Amino acid sequence: MKRMLVALAAVMCMMGIGGYSFASEMGDMANEMKGGMKADADAMKGEMKGEMKGHMDAMKGKSDAMKAKTDAMRGSKDAMKDEMKAKKDAMKGEMKAQKDSMKATKDAMKDDMKGALGY
Repeated sequence: MKRMLVALAAVMCMMGIGGYSFASEMGDMANEMKGGMKADADAMKGEMKGEMKGHMDAMKGKSDAMKAKTDAMRGSKDAMKDEMKAKKDAMKGEMKAQKDSMKATKDAMKDDMKGALGY
């Protein structure tokens, strides 16, 4: 009986030690998996940052191209505006010359009429 009790106690101790060893092994494995998952997550995060930076650079390039196109259109618009102003000024000059000519003709006719009527 005593032998059986000692054997039973020995078996119980071995089971207790085995349980602790198993739990320790499981804890180590869990920490190892966490470390691996964190490394994978960090790698994916870095990859995603690189992709996003590439996309942002591409978008910036498109934006710069659109700005250049807008600036070119604005320059074209300003050139057209200047051309129209020059034409308008030329027409004003022509109209003033015609008006002056007509006034001179009118004054000459008035003088002729005054002479004919005896004023």
